[in-house]
Amino acid sequence: MSEEEKMSYSEAIKKADMSVSRFPLIPVRGIPLMSLIAKNWDSIWAFRPEPSDLLIATYPKAGTTWTQEIVDLLFHNGDAEACKRVPTHVRSPFLEIFCPPPIRSGLDQLKEMDPPRIIKTHLPFQLVPPGFWENKCKAIYVARNAKDNLVSYYHFDCMNMTQPDPGPWEGYIPKFMRGELAWGSWYDHVKGYWMEREKRNILYLFYEDLKENPRREVERIMRYLDLSVSDEVVSQIVELTSFKNMKENPMANYSCISAAVFDQSISPFMRKGEVGDWRNHFTPEQSKMFDEDYVKQMKEVNIPFRTLI
Repeated sequence: MSEEEKMSYSEAIKKADMSVSRFPLIPVRGIPLMSLIAKNWDSIWAFRPEPSDLLIATYPKAGTTWTQEIVDLLFHNGDAEACKRVPTHVRSPFLEIFCPPPIRSGLDQLKEMDPPRIIKTHLPFQLVPPGFWENKCKAIYVARNAKDNLVSYYHFDCMNMTQPDPGPWEGYIPKFMRGELAWGSWYDHVKGYWMEREKRNILYLFYEDLKENPRREVERIMRYLDLSVSDEVVSQIVELTSFKNMKENPMANYSCISAAVFDQSISPFMRKGEVGDWRNHFTPEQSKMFDEDYVKQMKEVNIPFRTLI
């Protein structure tokens, strides 16, 4: 991004600050989505990707940005400078996002890009535009254990001034359990992609595996994308996408987003990136209640989640 483009982008964000608010959630086919997404749903559903496009899908706060950076570096043979050309959300547009003008929607950004494009979504499987599957696009899904995902989403909702106020922690847990947050039920989300992974050739990854052995998972992604980079480049990608390095990378840490949208004085966009941080938030009573409900909601599948590594 040139200096002129950066200034233009910053000015657009400042102008948009005037109309930023915590947008209400409106159900789309039973899934609560931010009102601007719901109002533009027809154009999102009609999106037609190119067969070479790649979809990166996650429930919010499950390792999306991490995966976007890994993929971009793989496509650029580990070239760190190439991957600092613009912020993550410009390199890899957010398919369904609609913001107050003059900020461009994900669809507008995608129209200006040549394939192959890296496309991000938080949509559950049943709301992904059918063109992705009709064109046999590759898709990477990243899932994070429910408790850590809940904690991360709570802190994100506290600092994200565009989603409904999360309220107190003790009230947020049942909202998560009932699927009343933006993009709906975590349980249905992870199950939906899991059950379709073989039929749709979806690479299903786990956040905990990425933390435990990032090199192994980067190599899995590389093979899935039919790419080949040297062992040295893989090592470089692992280093560049460590939590510490990404947290300090202004092109990945969302520091270019105005505090009127993401107030990082409340909580950083990249907060901890740990497995097991849920133990610092759940009381024993809350954990017991959550675990009992989890067994009921996940009884029909056996997805190998880990809450500790």
